[in-house]
Amino acid sequence: MSAGRPRILHLHSTFAAGGKERRSVQLINAFGAKAKHTIVSAEPDRLGAADGIAKSIDVMVQPEFPSLKGLPLPGRLQRLAKAMKPYDLILTYNWGAMDAVMAHTLFKDVHGLPPLIHHEDGFDESELHRLKKRRTWYRRVALGRSSGLVVPSERLEEIALVDWQQPLGRVKRIPNGIDTKAFGMRPKKDALRLIKRPGEHWVGTLAGLRTIKNLPRLVRAFAPLPDEWQLVIVGEGEARDAILAEVDRLKINHRVHLPGSVADPARVIGLFDIFALSSDSEQFPLSVVEAMAAGLPIVAPAVGDIAGMVAEANEPYITSPGSEGGLQDVVAALAQSKDLRRQVGEANRAKAVAEFDEAKMVATYRRLFSSAMGREL
Repeated sequence: MSAGRPRILHLHSTFAAGGKERRSVQLINAFGAKAKHTIVSAEPDRLGAADGIAKSIDVMVQPEFPSLKGLPLPGRLQRLAKAMKPYDLILTYNWGAMDAVMAHTLFKDVHGLPPLIHHEDGFDESELHRLKKRRTWYRRVALGRSSGLVVPSERLEEIALVDWQQPLGRVKRIPNGIDTKAFGMRPKKDALRLIKRPGEHWVGTLAGLRTIKNLPRLVRAFAPLPDEWQLVIVGEGEARDAILAEVDRLKINHRVHLPGSVADPARVIGLFDIFALSSDSEQFPLSVVEAMAAGLPIVAPAVGDIAGMVAEANEPYITSPGSEGGLQDVVAALAQSKDLRRQVGEANRAKAVAEFDEAKMVATYRRLFSSAMGREL
């Protein structure tokens, strides 16, 4: 263990500005000057979330480090293990960092490696309908020496305990939390590099532009709304072209906007009138908590924990998974009534403040990380 501030190594599947990445940044900022951080992404060109890290934080982004991608051969895993040695705590995230978890389990004693805590926030398209047996077995073995496995949702907790066969004491379910006060502030009209004009209403979303988010479905659900409604999709990713192709096909280019990612969602999400998700899979999406804190009604499929996250008044606007017509109907229903949007949004805001404020989440992570290191963070 090093003297002075603990050195924390973050190994991410990607560090683009998605939900797990924003939570990681949130915790890094909350720990402030009490730790030094190094961030490595399996996709070195996708580091957009780093823009949200406070300037005062001691952080190194994407230094020289063995690739997190490749065949799990002994020599490569040995190199990953050796690269972890100088740190006091290893934090790994999602399947894209699982080889590092395996390397830690295999070579922890050989190299005297620091404790490792793994985070799982969901699955990619390949495990949308069922878990892959090879990945399930790999996770069972790889997680064998970890100090903790953090999941945000009840469904992932069940998978960790049953499918991955992790002991009860290792699995920690920590719901995502946010600074509800910041998200309750009124945003500036030009906060998004896109001006909201008088008389306009916005359906908006914050999402990594990935296939599993199924944003072309949202484009189709939005399309029948009147001309004063605009669709704003905030995020970056490889599915951008597919989204734009659907916009072109429906000839609604003038009403759909993809302004890229934002470093601080609290500054822009309040510009939306309705928050929408169209994902094929979610767990405990941070963006839903953020939209609730901003006082917005939510339309989304009932995937992951979403149906239980929203306020009771919002439950009728959570649709059956995969129901395109259902999504279109609830978007239209909320678009027709400003009073309805306000009532549902106020109920969501109250629940977010009561249950999802970041203070509890940060304190829980602080205790977990401190316990693993044997020193206060």
